[in-house]
Amino acid sequence: MQISKLYQQKKPVISFEIFPPKSTSPLETVFTTLDQLVRLKPDFISVTYGAGGSSRDRTKEIASRIKNQYHIETLAHLTCVGHSSAEIDQIIKDLLAENIENVLALRGDPPANQPDFDFSKCEFSYAADLIRHIKAKTNICVAAAAYPEGHASCKRLSEDLNWLKYKVDQGVDFLITQLYFDNRIFYNFIENARRIGIQCPVAAGIMPVLNAKQIKRIISLCGASMPAKLLMLVDKFGDNNEDMEKAGLEYASEQVRDLLESGVEGIHLYTMNKPQQITQILKNVGLA
Repeated sequence: MQISKLYQQKKPVISFEIFPPKSTSPLETVFTTLDQLVRLKPDFISVTYGAGGSSRDRTKEIASRIKNQYHIETLAHLTCVGHSSAEIDQIIKDLLAENIENVLALRGDPPANQPDFDFSKCEFSYAADLIRHIKAKTNICVAAAAYPEGHASCKRLSEDLNWLKYKVDQGVDFLITQLYFDNRIFYNFIENARRIGIQCPVAAGIMPVLNAKQIKRIISLCGASMPAKLLMLVDKFGDNNEDMEKAGLEYASEQVRDLLESGVEGIHLYTMNKPQQITQILKNVGLA
């Protein structure tokens, strides 16, 4: 089933993101995580794709298990960095053969050993190029990423929104936002997106802060801002991992609770493969 149909049938759509274990770890470790997550009955589960396509086969295998054994819809991440059109076509063919009808189309990160990677030399330089190519050849459901605080490579929010509109116009069925920590940022983003004609469903991406080191790394990677309320929690509990986790889970729960009350179309939880913490959030808001 295409996930876009779920957004037509219910509100909100609740979804999770998981990632494949490192190549040095057994693949079965992620299925222990999934055994716990599926009990929460999410509407779909997305599976990430390593930098430069490094976890491609594992992404497909995990997504296939979610769809065909757990019987939950899955969203396979697909990045275009370093891939030719023929390789993309084969990946899509392989996914469809596993009954996987949904992909999250991303530009992706460069290979870890190529810090000076030149995106302009790729056959697909941007996610929009990948989306256009996929939609020209298949009717597969395509999701894309949105950045409520703007993409790091864009200097102006208005410019970033215009690029998002262009990307959506290539055939995007729904959007999932990058993580953020202040719902006012999300609501403002939705208002501006609708104003310029972006009408597809948008899921709010939420990641719980579980320790102070983690949030510093997150901010350095994606540029998400830290509101004063969260900053005070980190200052107060940052030296105590157990207390910081409790505070972080409650903060994320407040975000989700507010989103539910506002009638948001979807909530996408970045699980970090931590099912117990995600279970606690859903219990806190009455969804488990």
